[in-house]
Parts: sequence; C-alpha cells; structure tokens
Amino acid sequence: MRTVRGKIIWVAGPAVKADGMMGAKMYETVFVGEEKLIGEIIKLTGDVAFIQVYENTSGLRPGEPVESTGSPLSVTLGPGMLGSIYDGVQRPLDVIGKVAGGFIKRGIKAEPLQKDKKWKFIPLVKAGDEVGPGDFLGEVAETPLVVSKIMVPPDSKPGKLTYVAPEGEYTIEETIAELESRDGKRSIQLAHKWPVRRARPFQRRLDPEVPTITGQRVLDTLFPISKGGTACIPGAFGTGKTVTLHQLAKWSDTKVIFHVGCGERGNEESEVLTEFPHLKDPATGRPLMERTVLIANTSNMPVAAREASIYTGVTMAEYFRDMGYDVLLVADSTSRWAEALREISGRLEEMPAEEGYPSYLASRLAEFYERAGRVVTVGRPERIGSVTLVGAVSPPGGDFTEPVTTHTMRFIRTFWALDASLAYTRHYPAINWITSYSAYVDTVRKWWAENVALDWFEQRYQAYRLLQREAELLELVRLLGPEALPDEEKLIIDVSRMIREGFLQQNAYDEIDAYCPPLKQYKLLKLFVKFHTLAEEALKKGVPLKAIRTMPLISKLIRAKYEIPNNRLELLDDLEKRLEESFEKLVLGEKLEVEAR
Repeated sequence: MRTVRGKIIWVAGPAVKADGMMGAKMYETVFVGEEKLIGEIIKLTGDVAFIQVYENTSGLRPGEPVESTGSPLSVTLGPGMLGSIYDGVQRPLDVIGKVAGGFIKRGIKAEPLQKDKKWKFIPLVKAGDEVGPGDFLGEVAETPLVVSKIMVPPDSKPGKLTYVAPEGEYTIEETIAELESRDGKRSIQLAHKWPVRRARPFQRRLDPEVPTITGQRVLDTLFPISKGGTACIPGAFGTGKTVTLHQLAKWSDTKVIFHVGCGERGNEESEVLTEFPHLKDPATGRPLMERTVLIANTSNMPVAAREASIYTGVTMAEYFRDMGYDVLLVADSTSRWAEALREISGRLEEMPAEEGYPSYLASRLAEFYERAGRVVTVGRPERIGSVTLVGAVSPPGGDFTEPVTTHTMRFIRTFWALDASLAYTRHYPAINWITSYSAYVDTVRKWWAENVALDWFEQRYQAYRLLQREAELLELVRLLGPEALPDEEKLIIDVSRMIREGFLQQNAYDEIDAYCPPLKQYKLLKLFVKFHTLAEEALKKGVPLKAIRTMPLISKLIRAKYEIPNNRLELLDDLEKRLEESFEKLVLGEKLEVEAR
C-alpha cells in the first residue's frame, strides 16, 4: 500500500490544505496532524490537497504531518452492524463513550465491528464450487430477527473455491473461504470493506410496483411510496417530522431500518438513541434494535462527518439489500447535510450559488437519491432487494421554495408536505393533502387490487376528489359565507371533515390507531365514501341536510379508527350495514312525514 506524506499549510474550520501530496487521489482517506484525525481529500491542485476533516480541528497548526492511507473513505460490512449506534464515519459511539469517558476526545480510533466476537458460520457451498460476485457462501444468525448472508464481495472475479471453512464459530477477520480466479487467490472473511461514495452493483432495476406499507393511512392510501422508492418530508419546526419518521421506522414492512440523524439538535437525537432501544418490533415482539442501525451526527459534532453520514448510511443499507432484504433509510435531515456542504464549500472559497449553497448541491442530492431502488441483485441464488430512501427537509420558516426543497423535489417521487397550520390545530400527521403528491399511485394500484380490494383505486379517487373539492368550497365560504352554498356542497364539506377526523388524523401513541393495516384502511375509507353516496341520494329524495347532520352514526364512523381493533375488521362490515339501514330509515321516515302532511 503506497503512502503519501505531506504537511499542513492552512487550516480553516474543518477544511485543511496540505502540500507535498503529489500521488494522492481524490476522496482518499488521510490522517491529519499529530493526533491522526480522520480526513478525506476533496480537491487536488498540483501537490496541494484540500482535506475535509471529520473531527474537531481546534489547535491544529501548519507544519503538522498529513499521511495518506491509500484507500477511499470506506465502511466495514459484516455481522455486528445491527443494533449498533455509529457516528458519521462508522465509529461505534458506545465504544468511543467507554474509551473517552465523559466528552468525546478527538483522535479516538474505534473499530466499526468487534474483532474478537465469534459468529456461528453455516456454509452453503463447498470447496470446488464455481462462484461469482455476490454469491452466497454461508449465513450468520446476526440477531433473532435477521440472518446475515455472507457473500462473495462484489468487486471479486468469478472463480473456484479452494477452501470453505466448516460450520463453526469465527471472528470477522478469520478466513472462511478462499477463491481462486484469474486475478489470483483471494481470502474471504465474514466482513469486507466498501467505499461509501461508490454505489454497490446490481443486475437490473425493477419497476416500483410493491408499496412500502407504513400503517399510516394518509401515506399508504393517499400518497404511497413503493419499495425502493424515494420520498421527501419537508416541514417547519414543530410540524412532526421526527415523530413521522419514527412511525415509518417502527411500523414499515421492511426488514432492516437505518435512521441517519444528520445534523439534528443533540437533545432531539438523544431522544432517538434512548427511545429506539426500548421499542418492540410489532411483528415479533422482539426489540426493534435487532433490525435497526442508528447513525448519529448531531449539529454540534464535526460538520464534515455530517456530510459523510448520508453516504455511510446508504452504503450499509445497500449491503443488506444485496442479501435480498427490503431496507428503509430515513435521513433527518438533508437540510443540515446541505448546510455542511455549504460550510465546506465556503471554506474552500468556491463560488456560491443560490442562498450560498454550492452549485453542485443538486448533483449531490441526485447521487444520494439515485441509490434507492428495488433491484435484482448480483449473485446466486437470484434474489430481489430494495433500498427505500426518505429524507426529511427543514426549510427555514417552512419555505418550500428554498434551494434544498426545490432541488430535492426534482429527484424524489413522493412529496409529503407538512403544514404548520395543521400541526397548530393538532391534526397529526400534519401532511397537507393538497400540496402533497405521489407518483407511485398508479404503479402500486395493481398490488392493492390483488391484495386488498379490486376497487381500492376508485375509493381512493372518490375520497381524494372530495378533499380537493372541499378546498375549493372553503375559499367560496370565506368570500360569501356558508349559507351561499347549496346543500349538496355543504354535504361535501361535512363529509370531508369526517374524512379528515376519522381517516387522515392518526394518533401515534394510541394502542390501536398507531398502526392501521391495509385492509382496515380500505374499509374505513369505503365507509366515508359510502356515507357521501347515500347522503347525496337522500338529499335528492327530499331528506333535509339537518337530519343527515344529526345522525348518531356519524360519531361512530369517526371513532371507528381507534374503537375497532385491527384483528376485528368484521365490525367495520357490520358498521357498513348499519349505515345502509340508517339511511333507509331516514329516507322512509321522510316519505312517511311527507305523506302525513
């Protein structure tokens, strides 16, 4: 391994210049200063390297040494990642905490995975087998929830196995297989390294036809995201971004969860770190951390590591995707990540673009979001895995026209716009159904028809049409007053209110309402659409609007979301029958009254 040695000539915050670096490469990892701080070369001019340092540079001075490592910033991928809490460059915070004691000192080195821990390896191949990149060699039961597959690294050449370790316990550094290819012999261990800025390869990308079920009605029904999809959740302070992301992490039907806390406040991130280890996986009752990886890089931690944390997270997510698992990565928030880009760009004296962000902001966002996807992975057996990316955006003052939000909208297909006015009225999730959108509605339509109900799309369309029409009518009401509307349009406003309160609102802390399965979502929505259809027919038959508004069943419809358990959905069918009977009685009573008069 070649080593280039230079000296610091300039320091400005996290940015450092070093000369004598001829022969170093872009994005190569370097050790900076006497304390060997971790850094990465981000610009080369002659023999001068511009380095972003992932630790605090206070006290660093010109003349101190800089030493290259010969390799780019990489993560170690193997058993032991699940349940871990890392910083932005994959250093385990629990290990650093034990070494440092109180406050984290700079220059602390900590291995991403425990080198002395033994894992039970069960081989799936034997010596003499022909294998290629991505092929399964064996498996390790990493946690009770996830079995990690040990694969031939994707950068290997096809060849023949000359040795496969027998079933037994091994550390991540012990050789479990030897592969002989045209490039020579390669020893394979339980873990391998991969550069964070290079996407892991796959065979082909699949259409986004399978939805990621989150159990949140406004997301799954109105604005769905597919497995391997991309979403953005922008909102001002206090609109519920973090709680919504927690709900996604807890309830989504994905196998592995990554939560990247990117530049959020320390107290907010500490809540995540203390809360997640106590959460239970809803499907199994096991601790949720057994299928979760947390990456924490708070606003008071080094800026450069914040920029790297996004790539660290998505590279680890791709590793589990290659095993054939569905992975969800939530990044909170990409605005703070973009601010890190802006600060480093300013230190490098680059020409700023809009609002001081670098001109390459859009391309960096694209690089991140394009690593999402549902794919056929490389290797045998053939398998399908996915990485779903959800990025929170924190626009100043809730201004969605600022650069990070507008550029993000170019690269994502689901937009969950949080509305401060909804949050202030205690409507949660505070997702505005007028400004939000999803490009996956048509692609996941077939899945809903096959797995839930044939008329799902029709029911969704009718409900969404009522909500859109309500927004138009409320503008008229503001101008002319409610009495200017005919009864049919007053009914639309009434039913839309019922949909908002009985369907769109969801209590994250209610035992029943926190998660709503797809069939329950459909049946609830169908009740409100049916109510509108029956009420409209009743109006045409002469039933006064006042009689419809005072129906006792209305409150039962609104409360059904948390009164009817998720395992007693037949009660919703009973409620639908009672709804039909109530309107029959209402229409019959009106007829008798007319005849009596």
